[in-house]
Amino acid sequence: MHNLGTLSPLETLFETKLGHAIKMPRNLARLYGSLRMPHARSGQHVFSNFVSTLDGVVSLQARGHAGGGDISGFDIQDRMVMGLLRTIADVVIVGTGTLEADPLHVWTPDSICPDLANDYGKLRMALCKPAAPLNVLVSGSGQVDLRLPVFTSGRVRTVVITTSAGAKRLLNRKPPASVIIHPIPRYRHMIPPKAILDAVGRLSAGKQILIEGGPRLLGEFYERGMIDEQFLTLAPQVAGRDYGDDRLSLAMGHAFPPSSTRWGALTDVRRGGSHLFLRYAFRRTVYRSQSRRSQRG
Repeated sequence: MHNLGTLSPLETLFETKLGHAIKMPRNLARLYGSLRMPHARSGQHVFSNFVSTLDGVVSLQARGHAGGGDISGFDIQDRMVMGLLRTIADVVIVGTGTLEADPLHVWTPDSICPDLANDYGKLRMALCKPAAPLNVLVSGSGQVDLRLPVFTSGRVRTVVITTSAGAKRLLNRKPPASVIIHPIPRYRHMIPPKAILDAVGRLSAGKQILIEGGPRLLGEFYERGMIDEQFLTLAPQVAGRDYGDDRLSLAMGHAFPPSSTRWGALTDVRRGGSHLFLRYAFRRTVYRSQSRRSQRG
């Protein structure tokens, strides 16, 4: 566990005054600054949070070193931001690759930054949210270990979104009563993002949907144009790639042609030591409408 004495506030270098400001506990406001999010009435807001090296690597894909901690250098400020984004999220979505990289993890704010558990709890209470976000695991095959803490700890409600074959496989293993197995019958392998979000909408009334990986799952969301915002921590290291190695970039599985690359708009830049904390908007209808209203006002 890191010492809070080493956790310094982020320096805000650039921010837009769009969206509504979340009223945070004093300590979180001191550490992060102002955090603005779109109004909930706009429907599901899908945002992602990743950490990347300077040369675009998000996973080293090495045994015991496939997670984001090796990319950020286990940076405490990055963990603080991860915890904050989980705090405002109603749902955290991950794929099986992310679960395999960190099988003992549970996707709650305090599990990533336990030093701030009390502050995160106060904020979730103020936002009228349950103690932890709904954890959603996407697995087409249903080949997951139901003995892992995300299913058995009792700390979170967990849903596995899978295919009919995957659901049959999981139900045969008698999952814990707290785990919901939610099949999407129309698909045999890859479950498209719209089907995932539709299922999440039926399972949770929450609007803030956080995607934490992995890169292949995120690549599907980018391919379908279903990412509203990207939070990206840029770590000051160069990981490199060898020819034919398995190191992963932010969005895997789709190579967008020059005519349809995914361009974002920079909305926020903060600095913590040599790490940069960036925020980009992709589907910006909410922000544009708010900007037009403010201009008319």
